[in-house]
Amino acid sequence: MQKRQLGQSAISIPPLVFGGNVFGWSADEAVSFRLLDQLAEAGLTAIDTADMYSVWADGHQGGESETIIGKWLASRGGRDTYTIMTKVGMDMPDGRGLSAAWIKTSVERSLKRLQTDVIDLYQAHKDDEETPLEETLGAFAALIKEGKVRAIGASNYSAPRLAEALKVSDANGLPRYVSLQPHYNLVERPLFEAELEPLCLAENLGVIPYYSLAAGFLTGKYRSKDDLGKSAARGGGVAKYLDGIGPKVLTALDAVAGETGATPTQVALAWLIARPSITAPIASASKPEQMGDLVKACALSLTPSQIAALDQASA
Repeated sequence: MQKRQLGQSAISIPPLVFGGNVFGWSADEAVSFRLLDQLAEAGLTAIDTADMYSVWADGHQGGESETIIGKWLASRGGRDTYTIMTKVGMDMPDGRGLSAAWIKTSVERSLKRLQTDVIDLYQAHKDDEETPLEETLGAFAALIKEGKVRAIGASNYSAPRLAEALKVSDANGLPRYVSLQPHYNLVERPLFEAELEPLCLAENLGVIPYYSLAAGFLTGKYRSKDDLGKSAARGGGVAKYLDGIGPKVLTALDAVAGETGATPTQVALAWLIARPSITAPIASASKPEQMGDLVKACALSLTPSQIAALDQASA
């Protein structure tokens, strides 16, 4: 699997990052281990998670995903083979935000759950305007100095706040965010492309977008309101894509899939992988039989005319 440098960091990752939110939620521990084994076999060695996965599920406290990844790493070995990305800042039962104290508490918990000495990419899960950027970045600097974190990234930041954070780092000799994790896919382009994409290109930031398949809409599974019942968890969330450009994008995906012998899922991910600003999209699977699409997407090369057709349909 050919790797790509993550921004200006020393980290290189495959062209697709696996989203670990499913571990311990829609995939139990046994299935999660099967998925992780498949990832290892395919060379998809970058895994993204967060401390709060999956606090939303009944009876969960957060940390379930990290715990399963940690158990798997301990049982399989070869920690240095994998790029482990996790996040801090979203609501947990006993805290939230990006204060120095909370970051210090959270990183120790994440390291323990992951059963590792170092987190490859530690990300601010969302902006915390109540905490000075200097405090947040100073806390991250201490973790890098202690060897507990290799690099830091931002998630869900606006362009002005991300630019401000980079200026604070430069002005104070603090580590810079090397990456951004934004919400971005074929049916939701402006939020990233209008301001964040130019900033990331100018600052040479790696970009690892989430919601790459628009909650499953871009797989082609949901084509009418009658299809929404196929998933109790996702059906309601994808209903909005049935209006506007959604159907047009599915038609374009079907056409390119027909030309390439691929699936809409593979094409949607390949479109992201081919975009110059994107390092690697994040995508997940909760069943072993779904993993093939993710692996094949990494090898799917779209022609300029196919990319143009998808661009036009999703504009």
